Formats: sequence, C-alpha cells, structure tokens
Amino acid sequence: MIDINLIINDPDLILAKLANRGYALDVHLIKKLHDERKSLINAKESIAANKNKLNDKFRNAKTEDEKNLIKIESQELEKSILENKSLLEEKEQTLKNIVLEIPNIPSEETPVGIDESFNKIIKSSGSLKKSDVEHSSLLSKNGLLDFELGGSIAKTRFVVMKGQIAKLHRALITYMLNTHTEINNYIEYNVPYIVNKDSLIGTGQLPKFEEDLFKIENTELYLIPTAEVPLTNIYRNKIINESDLPLKLVAHTPCFRSEAGSYGKDTKGIIRQHQFEKIELVQIVKPEMADEALELITSHAENIMESLEIPYQRVLLSTGDLGFSSSKTNDIEAWFPSQNCYREISSCSSFTDFQSRRLNIKYKEMDSKKKSYVYTLNGSGLAVGRTMAALIENHTDGNIINIPSVLHNLTGFQTIKL
Repeated sequence: MIDINLIINDPDLILAKLANRGYALDVHLIKKLHDERKSLINAKESIAANKNKLNDKFRNAKTEDEKNLIKIESQELEKSILENKSLLEEKEQTLKNIVLEIPNIPSEETPVGIDESFNKIIKSSGSLKKSDVEHSSLLSKNGLLDFELGGSIAKTRFVVMKGQIAKLHRALITYMLNTHTEINNYIEYNVPYIVNKDSLIGTGQLPKFEEDLFKIENTELYLIPTAEVPLTNIYRNKIINESDLPLKLVAHTPCFRSEAGSYGKDTKGIIRQHQFEKIELVQIVKPEMADEALELITSHAENIMESLEIPYQRVLLSTGDLGFSSSKTNDIEAWFPSQNCYREISSCSSFTDFQSRRLNIKYKEMDSKKKSYVYTLNGSGLAVGRTMAALIENHTDGNIINIPSVLHNLTGFQTIKL
C-alpha cells in the first residue's frame, strides 16, 4: 500500500499521479478518516492518563467511601476505554480497506498514457522471421500438444504435452533455473503452490483481483497466480540486516489463473492457459538500489531470450498499462511469426515499498537503529510455455524444429521431426 502520509501531506501531487493511471482518489474521505482516527488516538491517550491519575488517587485514599467512589469512576473509564478501542479498530479497518484498493504511484520514468498504445519500445533484438507456422496447429497434428485431452481432463485452456515436447518443456525449466542460480546468483526455493489470504493481500492480488484467482472452496486458501506471492511472503513481518541485502530469490512453480475478463483472447495455443509454468525472479533491496535491480532482473530475462535465439523487444509500460502494485514495469515481448507481432513473455517490475508496507518487511541500517521499508521487485525469467511456443515458431524449418544449442545436453536431441 502507499504511505498514507503522502496523501495527507501532498494530496495534489498524489491525486495527479494516480489520475495518470486512471484512478480517482477520494482525498477528502481519506483525510476525514485519518483525522477521526487521530482524534480517537488522542482520546485513548487522554483516557489512559486519567486512568493513571485514578490509580494514584486510589492508592492515596484514606477511607473506604473514597475508594468506592474511585472504583465507580474507574468502571466508567473502563467503559470509555472499551468503547474507544472498538471505534478506533473500526476506523482503522475502514481506512485500511480503502488504502488497500489504491494502486501504486507510477515512477517518474513511466510514460503517461491511457492504455498500452502509450507504451515505449526501449530496445529490440534478433531478426524477425515471417511464417504462417502456428505452434499449436503444428504440434496438435501428432498429439505432442493435446488441447482436446486437456479439456476432457479439466476444461478448456488446459493442455497435455507428451514426448519430445514435454521433454523440451522440462529442459527449458532446468536451463532457466540453472542459469539464474549458477550465473545470476539467485537462491533457489521450492515453495507452496497454495497460499492464504494474507499472503495475497501482501503482494497486492487481494482484495482487488479475487475473481482472477482459483479459491479453494470453504477455505481462505488460493492456488498461486505466480511464485511472486510465496517468495515475497518468505520475509513477511521480518527485519533484514542491511548487510544481507540485496536478497535474490528464484523458484519454478505452476501458476493458476482464472483469466476472468479475458474471454475470447488468445484462446488458440498455449499463450493464455489456466495453468502454466513459470520461473520467477524476486529481489529485495534498499530503496536506492531499486533502479539497478530492475535493470538486472530485466537483463537476466533478456539473456535467456538471446541464448535461445528468440527475437524480442523490451517495452516500458505506460501508466495506463501498469500493473496494480507496480511503479515501473519493463515487459519483454517475444516475436511470434504466425501472428506477425510481439507477445509478452516476461514482466519485470519495481514495486517500491508498496508490497513491503503491506507485508511489514523492513531492514535495519548498519550504522544506526533506524528501520526502513525495503523495496521489492520481481520478473519472469521466463514464462515457460510462452517461451517454448515462441521457440517453436522461430526455429521451425519445414517439418523440423531446430533446438537451440544451449538445450542439447538437457533434451538429448537437437531436432524434433514433425
């Protein structure tokens, strides 16, 4: 969540920044609730002071009548304390519920615009191939990808892979994990695929995006939409030593998304599935290191694309296309010859202290006792299914899929004959 003091101290600036991303902030309501909360806190302190005075008075009382009168007065104060506590908790919860719905403040580098047409292309890599070879049609003929079987086992937007394609998919996972752990120095984690409500509130998926999640019936548990959630929550309510920063975490997990509101979009192939695999990169850093960390995460994802010889472009998202929790995002988009366009294959984002305030993650500065909120960042390194689809379309020659050389030792084959 954003720091409420920013709204109180400089409302016009925050109003303008949030308006750039299409969010209308009700400053008056927030200030009203903030002032009411402050009054209740002042009242609480005043009641506590009166309670202390009564305690002193009781100790100095000389007769039973005096003590009984003080007891009656004390009981009335206890009622006031309970009433104040109830009102304060209600006011704080109301304020928190409102603040949890406010998106992050865009960075100064984020282009201002109402939608994705205002995104800015930063760089491109590789030569663009033109082809009508579409990955799902190509592989469905011989059953290497079976969407009908996936639908009968689950429902539409699930797929069954087999044979060399299943092995290629597994090889990509291993290659990405090995690269990020052995070369880029991330620590690998194996994390739960089911998380609780607090974990999703902490990273910003709840309360706003509940319809996009798969919830387990009659529980407060959800299937993860991304490993960002369990990885970042490892440090919830923790104080990190400054000397231990930056923290670099990576995990491979399946991801589960209901894709609510995406009806009719990308229904062909494995671009938009309810279940897919992803390698997630997370960094936890000091605020002044966030820009460098975002560039590192982005370059780590791009290096995978280059080693797999998949053409791509880096795109800086505009305010109108920015994710709820993000302050700045670089999308990496792979070239899909069959669609004659680029499609997103990784999002690398800086969240400033938006998540760490929700999760209460701080670091302790070495030269003082001061504790400050860390900055969190993450990125896909990469989405495995989409990477495989782009690889197939860019490396198919006639009836042969040529496997990039960096995968040969992991696949055990250099081509797939169709």
